[in-house]
Amino acid sequence: MQTRELEEYCQRRGWELAGCYVDNGISGSKESRPELDRLMSNARQRKLDVVLVWKLDRFGRSLKHLVNALAEFEALGITFASLKDNLDLSTPSGRLMFQIIGAMAEFERSLIQERVRAGLRNARAKGRRLGRPRTAVDSQAIARLRAQGFSWSKIRTETGLAKGTAQRAFYNLSGIGPSLMR
Repeated sequence: MQTRELEEYCQRRGWELAGCYVDNGISGSKESRPELDRLMSNARQRKLDVVLVWKLDRFGRSLKHLVNALAEFEALGITFASLKDNLDLSTPSGRLMFQIIGAMAEFERSLIQERVRAGLRNARAKGRRLGRPRTAVDSQAIARLRAQGFSWSKIRTETGLAKGTAQRAFYNLSGIGPSLMR
């Protein structure tokens, strides 16, 4: 949906689309993402005149990151615009709105982090176990299979355990480090 709306906007403005930079499944809070890195590289190579995002928080959630990226765009002579935020940083009012929206995005992210940490503390205080449930592992059975010459993949199939879980149980039982037991 976002990509389609951005493409339609570019067509209406008569802009030639240089490329789409979409980091699927990667948090916008990360300052280094594969497609963001490619975008910044293309910007530095002067392959872009405008960077258009669907919404400011799709580009980044840290005010520091946003300010640094936009300062770099400005130094390179690249215009930055946000479709849904009606933000065009070539104007003074656009730059003011960027500061306000960026600060709010960072504030919202901080609130979410605070709520998650509070929820984890509350769960621990109630005695709840966090993380993956423990898996019952028969280290002796793994050692027997290994002694019979079974590969880790075969042991995985036989026991139904993940390869790493089986290896960890075996190494803990034998007292020998993994690098010596390939």
